[in-house]
Amino acid sequence: MDQKVDLSAPHAMGTTIIGVTYNGGVVLGADSRTSTGVYVANRASDKITQLTDNVYVCRSGSAADSQVVSDYVRYFLHQHTIQLGQPATVKVAANLVRLLSYNNKNFLETGLIVGGWDKYEGGQIFGVPLGGTIVQQPFAIGGSGSSYLYGFFDQAWKEGMTKDEAEDLVKKAVSLAIARDGASGGGGPNSHNKLRRSGPGNFYPGDQLPLWHEEMEAHNSLLDILGAPEPMSM
Repeated sequence: MDQKVDLSAPHAMGTTIIGVTYNGGVVLGADSRTSTGVYVANRASDKITQLTDNVYVCRSGSAADSQVVSDYVRYFLHQHTIQLGQPATVKVAANLVRLLSYNNKNFLETGLIVGGWDKYEGGQIFGVPLGGTIVQQPFAIGGSGSSYLYGFFDQAWKEGMTKDEAEDLVKKAVSLAIARDGASGGGGPNSHNKLRRSGPGNFYPGDQLPLWHEEMEAHNSLLDILGAPEPMSM
């Protein structure tokens, strides 16, 4: 039976997104695969979007929906900063995301995680799942790969982690989701470390991620896996 692939379908991110608080800030992580059904439209997309200098959002669901919500929130936060003369708090940014998601819940198919740092509350993580609910949590996971991670986080997450411990936890969790969830993958997780001021992101290619049960090591081509000789160059 022939399987037809609709390449004109909206791009949806079969996704793993994660936000974790630690003792001094937050770590956000995501895989980098954007898919349209069974077709991988982009294997190196960035699902962590900057809203302000101190707040970022992890995007899952429809890529178009999550991008337009991020763009609107970024614009409103910029106006907010100009009017007040100081950066918006993480809670204000998260509530703007919640407001747009809830008021347009019949049209949007996106779940988001807002994370950042401000001088009032320190590092904070807010989950805004499909429908526009807002929940403040010490850690949040979302996307199709999250169903494989709840038990892992219940066991591995602990309060008062250092930045290195939190980043290592996010790296392990994203690699585990990539191993189990066919809709998550790509080049590896994009981890962004935030401490007071937004820091540069770290990219982990697939061959630098830990392997899990029955996973094969990364190869350059199918010929490497089969052990076949390279074809002669013409």
